Amino acid sequence: MTARVTLALVGDRDERITAHRAIDTALPLLSRAIDVAIEGRWLGTETVTAAALQGVDGVWCVPGSPYRSIDGALCAIEHARTRGVPFLGTCGGFQHAVIEYARHVLHWTDAEHAETAPDAARPVISLLACALVEASETVRLAAGSRIARAYDAEQAHEGYHCRYGLNPAFGDALLKGPLVATAFDAGGDVRAIEHADHPFFVAALFQPERAALRGEVPPLPLAFARAALASAR
Repeated sequence: MTARVTLALVGDRDERITAHRAIDTALPLLSRAIDVAIEGRWLGTETVTAAALQGVDGVWCVPGSPYRSIDGALCAIEHARTRGVPFLGTCGGFQHAVIEYARHVLHWTDAEHAETAPDAARPVISLLACALVEASETVRLAAGSRIARAYDAEQAHEGYHCRYGLNPAFGDALLKGPLVATAFDAGGDVRAIEHADHPFFVAALFQPERAALRGEVPPLPLAFARAALASAR
């Protein structure tokens, strides 16, 4: 391996969180799959600054919300979105990608997460109708989307550990472009989003990294790692 890729893992590392252990397991699998040395650099949300993100080839906003610092998470997401740095958000990363877009692109300064701001006037992230805690489901992937290309399939079966997702009341206004919905559950609720005007910006409410705990290379993180390698080159 001669090439090296550095990924910022934005989240508050906790060994008790299954997804965090899965990410640590996934990185060597991804490294071998694309024959590149991958350095995963954990950044606690309280430590995120523009300087801390300099030189990274990809930003992965990981599960584990509520984060210690929502501002740190949003700073990392905005950095990736505005600079064309490959971005992957999973679970809490999905939720905060929605908030970042709402606040900084749509200028909804009052956009909030209902878990941390239950009385907010504009909770773009709200309680799911049915909690997905240690649950799994099959999701439909939009044809031609990055996520569909990552799985090379029209659907995927993935696991979750979350109680909050996109508030349907704001879905139409949020997802009329360039942010678009690209994965859906059986009832049509949004399970993944992408930024159409970005080299690689994908966020999923599910936790695809969990496949690594079964010894499998997770397709969506693999696509992200490949995008980060292309960015590094």
